[in-house]
Amino acid sequence: MHTKDTIMTNLATFRVHIAPLGFEIDRIVLPLKQTKADKLWILAHDNRSEDLSAPYLEKIKKECKKLDVEVKVAYSDRLSLFKAIKSIKDIISQEENNYIYVNVASGSKIQAIACMMACMVLKECDNLQPFYAEPERYAAFEGKQQSFGIKDTIALPTYEIQTPQPKLLAALKIVADQSDQKITKKEMAQIAEDQKIITINAEQENHSQARFASLDKNIIAPLEKEWKFIEVEKIGRNRWIKITQEGKDAAEFLI
Repeated sequence: MHTKDTIMTNLATFRVHIAPLGFEIDRIVLPLKQTKADKLWILAHDNRSEDLSAPYLEKIKKECKKLDVEVKVAYSDRLSLFKAIKSIKDIISQEENNYIYVNVASGSKIQAIACMMACMVLKECDNLQPFYAEPERYAAFEGKQQSFGIKDTIALPTYEIQTPQPKLLAALKIVADQSDQKITKKEMAQIAEDQKIITINAEQENHSQARFASLDKNIIAPLEKEWKFIEVEKIGRNRWIKITQEGKDAAEFLI
């Protein structure tokens, strides 16, 4: 494989591939051979009774055994973009000390997008390389392996996706973890202070007012105005912080 990180791959002691499971064998197995991979993570559909690609997993395992490549399997809904991103991020976190190739060519379009987005979210990782495996030819009939051989492997550039600061993600998690995904501003302020998400520098008699001011400025305002992850609604005497759909989607793969 010709990539901008060829020097890095030569120095790496352990090489890991991540590939969604689809109706492909060569586009997963041949890049392993090219890069002298040590481990393959397969991302499979979590509903195994509905997974028509399951037979290909056994064929891939047999080929990997010949190459002395360890195979691990992670499961997530292949139709959920955010669940797939989360699964790929979790794998990358486990393999953070190794060189990681992410194959965007072997699964569904949703999984391919998830692979690229995971790499973009983790742009700071300098041991991460997404790639596209171009086949030599495609199958003539449906229901067969979709492609055969590898014509070329193309390294893909990764552009950074901005993500919220850790303290904002920690605050979003507080809301997301509530049973109905909403919390009063008073409760939120107390928990945020206890978890040191906000800091209060005020005399005791002004403490409550200062805590609300810090929460508004440093947490609520950016999550509501900049990220659109929460909304604030006044019900009776209380102000409720509620997670939005954008916040729910972000929480699925960022938290």
